[in-house]
Amino acid sequence: MTGSTKAAGTFVAAADLAPPRSEVGVIGWLSKNLFSSWSNSLITLVCLWVTWRVVMGVLDWAVFSAVWTGNDGTVCQSANVGACWPFVTAKFGQFMYGRYPDSERWRVLLTYGLTAVTLAGLMIPAIPGKKWFGIFAVVGLPFISWGLLYGGMFGLPVVKTEFWGGLLVTLVVATVGIAGSFPIGIILALGRRSEMPVARWVSIFFIEVVRAVPLITILFMSSVMLPLFLPDGVSFDKLLRALIGVMLFSGAYMAETIRGGLQAIPRGQYEAADSLGLSFPQKMGLIVLPQALKLVIPGIVNSFVGLAKDTSLVLIIGIFDLLGIVQAGLTDAKWFAPGTAMTGYVFAAFVFWVICFSISRYSAWLEKRLSVGDRR
Repeated sequence: MTGSTKAAGTFVAAADLAPPRSEVGVIGWLSKNLFSSWSNSLITLVCLWVTWRVVMGVLDWAVFSAVWTGNDGTVCQSANVGACWPFVTAKFGQFMYGRYPDSERWRVLLTYGLTAVTLAGLMIPAIPGKKWFGIFAVVGLPFISWGLLYGGMFGLPVVKTEFWGGLLVTLVVATVGIAGSFPIGIILALGRRSEMPVARWVSIFFIEVVRAVPLITILFMSSVMLPLFLPDGVSFDKLLRALIGVMLFSGAYMAETIRGGLQAIPRGQYEAADSLGLSFPQKMGLIVLPQALKLVIPGIVNSFVGLAKDTSLVLIIGIFDLLGIVQAGLTDAKWFAPGTAMTGYVFAAFVFWVICFSISRYSAWLEKRLSVGDRR
């Protein structure tokens, strides 16, 4: 009896001991996930070595061996030189604004500011007045932005779109394409599921035809073929034609994404809305679409990110976006050097990465916020 009691006491004392340090904390996580066996340890060491070489190579090219000051490409002529950052500094104005007049660039900055304030009012939950921000974004912002950028209004001189370029064109095409393709996609998705044969078949025809051709074809059609079908004396601005083509192209893909969300909504939701006597706009706007759009946020964001990157294709029709203006800057003989091209392309890639990463991070936050009510 005494032995049993003693044994039990010994068991309790052992149970109170803390786990070994090799099984908890950072050391425990590393042992369990990265060094659990000799094969995992070998793979981990190889991956660490590759990562180290890549990171140090990038840092050496971008920082340690880079040239930071200079007035022309002669400072970057050495074979051991990395990035030629003076090229980006000298061409930064062109990269941001294209050939937009220097004295009028404040109009571009003011447009950026108005757009940023409007988007902040719509996207940040703590800011009140979402209704008014939404009305301004739909009714006021497009016309004010066009008046500021193009001119001819408010006493501002006209700056034709042929002088626009760089990041300005990239943001204009991406923003207008995203804002325009979303309602087009909703209308086409609803039309494809409509019980009206005319609306259904017209929507199906448009979606399938547009999705069957590449964006370059749409841009060529809008830039070269469309003017042939217009009456004499009637013409559209080249950038405006490109914007229409991008919106229609992206809207067709958006329609299929939204249609997937509509099909995922249970039939009971439609029947519940009908039992309440809701009209079709009320049923879709208040019951079905909010649920469907929440389900397909990843697909919608994927389309937005793809559209933001596809803006570089407008170079094909002679519109110089960020990538196009970088390529144009490389033709300057003053900046001819081995590392100039790589530096320009890396700068353009970084800007595109910032835009796409920002879209994806906001969508992830929005998806997480909207799914709070679905957690158990």
